Amino acid sequence: MTALEPLLQHPTRLTVLAFLSGCTEAEFSAVRDYCQVSDSVLSKTATALEEAGYVTVKKGYVGKRPKTWLAATRAGNKALAGHLASLQAIVAAAEAAGAAHG
Repeated sequence: MTALEPLLQHPTRLTVLAFLSGCTEAEFSAVRDYCQVSDSVLSKTATALEEAGYVTVKKGYVGKRPKTWLAATRAGNKALAGHLASLQAIVAAAEAAGAAHG
């Protein structure tokens, strides 16, 4: 069984990485709106995931407006898959133990 990823045990970090795993990249505001968090919370979350190598952060402009895009890395997708597999294994083991217990 793969161990749970400590960084992904926080619901916001898990949600951000899960959202990003479904797309090539996403604009900061789209991730913020989906996760229903403030700019500062998403910024801190993105920084933590970037430091772990799970997310890339790209800054640029659209016209004169500054924009930030986030994307999951291969390592991030692998960590997410392992974390989810561990959660599924925990649930399966608990269900089997419960069924055996009565």
